[in-house]
Amino acid sequence: MPVLNEEGYLERAVRTILAQDYAGEKEIVLALGPSRDRSSDIARGLAAEDARVRLVDNPERHIPIGLNRAIEASSHPVVIRVDAHSELTTDYTRAGIAALRAHDAVNVGGVMRAAGRKPVQRAIARGYNSPFGLGGGAYHGDGTAGPAESAYLGIFRRAAIEAVGGYDPGILRGEDWELNLRIRRAGGTVWFDPALGVTYWPRGSFRDLSRQFLATGTWRAVLVRRYRGANPWRFFAPGALVVALAASAGVGALQLIGVLPRRSPWSLLHLASAGYAAGIGFAVTRLSDPPQRGPRDRALSGAALITMHVSWGAGFLRGILFGGGRTVDTSRA
Repeated sequence: MPVLNEEGYLERAVRTILAQDYAGEKEIVLALGPSRDRSSDIARGLAAEDARVRLVDNPERHIPIGLNRAIEASSHPVVIRVDAHSELTTDYTRAGIAALRAHDAVNVGGVMRAAGRKPVQRAIARGYNSPFGLGGGAYHGDGTAGPAESAYLGIFRRAAIEAVGGYDPGILRGEDWELNLRIRRAGGTVWFDPALGVTYWPRGSFRDLSRQFLATGTWRAVLVRRYRGANPWRFFAPGALVVALAASAGVGALQLIGVLPRRSPWSLLHLASAGYAAGIGFAVTRLSDPPQRGPRDRALSGAALITMHVSWGAGFLRGILFGGGRTVDTSRA
């Protein structure tokens, strides 16, 4: 588990891991970044309380580097990649290892079920739990068991990670998808099992959500530049949306100041804005997990979807043009 500024979630996440009903030996290795809150103190307290909790330093703070260090410090033939913002169901390890064996897979993952404690976080969770928010990846819905392109919080055979050289330290977002692509290209099976469930606590503000998705979109573009056709088409949609909305806004501004007539073929570009607004309106009526309670919740849901789409798309365009550079997820800072 990589850890950076997670004092509100860390202890609960670790305790759900220690409470797994798996009968075999287990340990949890926390890769501690330079947190500005009490995360490191909490981690040290957990390690002092339970010898199964071990600590390694991750001064660079980046997730893939921390994961590699934690994996290197671990000692068992199965590695489960976990997150401080997540809580595993009690049977997660037991059921996941059974699925590894049953399907001769090298990585197994389940459903990421986002949840929220306050109205904005619950609205963001609704976006995560809906194909209207994140585009319908298998682990964002119940789906059907079978081979998958990636896995959320994968349950890996250690040998498969080592065979492909671990996480790429140069990929700062999308590192799980990239690792799973290399594993699949090496002949390994990545398996999705909807019986596995994880509660995920997303960012709690639209500002942090925007920062997170800007970085995610940027690094997805880096992966598109590197792997091209291996990327599903849905990863291109937010960037195309931002281009269309920007074109519509530009034409609208030129029409407003009289450079373009109100009635011109360029006005057809406004169909993009109108269509997107209608799509958001329709999507909001379909969101139900967590339940919406009145107009305020629906407005927050719409704002969450728009923030996800536009931030991701803007980051994607930046990444296509300029690469990843030093872009990091500042929502964790």
